[in-house]
Amino acid sequence: MKKLINKPENYVDEVLEGMALAHPESFVIGGSTGRMLHRPAPVSGKVGVVSGGGFGHIPVFAGYVGEGLLDACAVGDVFASPDMNPMLEAIQFADTGKGVLCVVGNYGGDRMNFDMACEMAEMEDIACARVIVADDVAAAGPEEAHKRRAVAGFVLVTKVAGAAAAAGKSLTEVTELAQRAADNLRSIGVALTSCTVPQAGKPTFQIADDEMEIGMGIHGEPGVRRGKLRPVNDICDEMIDLLLADKPMAQGSRVALLINGLGATPVEELYLVFRRAKARIEAEGAKIAFHLVGNYATAMEMAGASISVLHLDDALEELLKAPASNPFWKA
Repeated sequence: MKKLINKPENYVDEVLEGMALAHPESFVIGGSTGRMLHRPAPVSGKVGVVSGGGFGHIPVFAGYVGEGLLDACAVGDVFASPDMNPMLEAIQFADTGKGVLCVVGNYGGDRMNFDMACEMAEMEDIACARVIVADDVAAAGPEEAHKRRAVAGFVLVTKVAGAAAAAGKSLTEVTELAQRAADNLRSIGVALTSCTVPQAGKPTFQIADDEMEIGMGIHGEPGVRRGKLRPVNDICDEMIDLLLADKPMAQGSRVALLINGLGATPVEELYLVFRRAKARIEAEGAKIAFHLVGNYATAMEMAGASISVLHLDDALEELLKAPASNPFWKA
């Protein structure tokens, strides 16, 4: 294992400290365990927006604390859910009397612990709501969409929720808009290499140098097909076909497109994916009204990329394009 780390058991806490030192205008370490990042001060007069999840996916989850994004985020160990305590502390920090929306990835530990945290917060008279993001079409078919895991499209739901809250909308309105984004979101990824969790010290899975896996999850969960590496246009076509089969694009419709790197893929290659995806989407008669290309939800040093498509309406497009201030948000 080759990593620029000290002791593996200190990895998460030392990275959080580095983030707070580098960006004090955005990130403050809080909570009794030091596993909660929050904005420098609560923002009164608006709905709070929080999230949380396992570490190792920077910028997701903790990297999206900032103006027009999250107010606070609970942080777990690498690829492991935070416990309930930093989640509750994130909710308590974010609440200024308007309630708090929790944007939660569809993973068992995250859901269970946020459920408990919200129950505890409600006992303190904090109004809470939850939106579950489940955008990975490779994880389950349409008839079992509730079983799908969250992947990079989570970023777009976070942006919608944060912008809606910043615009002064009510908890009910923020929740409805974030849920609409989650419902209209589809993602698919391709992995080329594994990654190594620092405390494990060995690759999470094995994949040959000449292989790829379509649909692999961001923790190394199995995809839909493993095979020989092919030209990027062919890979992109297969991924777009899977997205279109799950939710077709109507003539004249508008979408947001996120081309996301998993950590080790050069940005140049992400632009090749964008080039092909744009051509395919426009061939369907749809318009790309908003796009992102870069590393927005990573998996340590895994090589590969994902494509996320959010089907837009006027409100969702306006919220995606609303200003946000954060070291990692580059729109």
